[in-house]
Amino acid sequence: MLQRIEHYEDKMTYYTDLAMGYATEYGLKILGALLIFFIGKWIARKIVALMRKGMERTRVDPTLISFASNALYVALIIIIIVTAISNIGVETTSFVAVFGAAGLAIGLALKDTLANVGAAVLIIFFRPFKVGDFIEASGVMGNVKSINLFSTTLTTTDNRSIIIPNGALIAGNIINYTGNLTRRIDMTFQIDYKDDLRVAKEVVMNVLQSHEKVLKEPEAVVAVGALERDGVQLIVRPWVAVDDYWDVMFEITESVKLEFDKHKITVPFPQMDLHLKKEDL
Repeated sequence: MLQRIEHYEDKMTYYTDLAMGYATEYGLKILGALLIFFIGKWIARKIVALMRKGMERTRVDPTLISFASNALYVALIIIIIVTAISNIGVETTSFVAVFGAAGLAIGLALKDTLANVGAAVLIIFFRPFKVGDFIEASGVMGNVKSINLFSTTLTTTDNRSIIIPNGALIAGNIINYTGNLTRRIDMTFQIDYKDDLRVAKEVVMNVLQSHEKVLKEPEAVVAVGALERDGVQLIVRPWVAVDDYWDVMFEITESVKLEFDKHKITVPFPQMDLHLKKEDL
């Protein structure tokens, strides 16, 4: 009986020593892994918060801010987890291989969709336009209504909604009409050859100078553009604030027509004169 007790005590001592050995060997590694995870998670949140503030300061679309923040946070957490596991002594090569294979499979299955997401990321960082801008892209024109992960929605001047995939949007030229603070209005008028050219130019310039929304700098231009078959072409180039573009263009067009009528200046139109010759039978 005494031998059994001594044998039992020896086994307990053995397992206790073994447990203490494992605790001593791996305890610090586990503690280090936990520290890596929690400290890394705190740092990841700080990095994501800084990125969000920077993007909000540059007025990036909120949907894209959320997407970019979540994507960065997930990527950082994966890196932190792999680093913490490797600190314990676990081989992480297999984890990296699994993540790589899964990423490749998902990428091949969602190639077109991910292309649109990638295009959204490019729009975030390069900012060729933002919500509210009036742009021309993919053969259509309109105000940018919204930008999401996969597409951009434009609202046309006649209130139609056009949804363009982000990949197709950045694949071609993008014209941002409201990207700058000022914009030039390109207008042309024609007068008859019998009218006084100097008077016509003075009339148009007076209309431009009297309009309160036409900018003084850069200076407006009124010049002869061409001598057309039907009349003399006047090139008119006033500068306005971007938001005033359409209103000023319509108002100047109307004012020039009224002033031409007041000064008896003719706006020619295509016409044909037929002369019938009567032959003796």
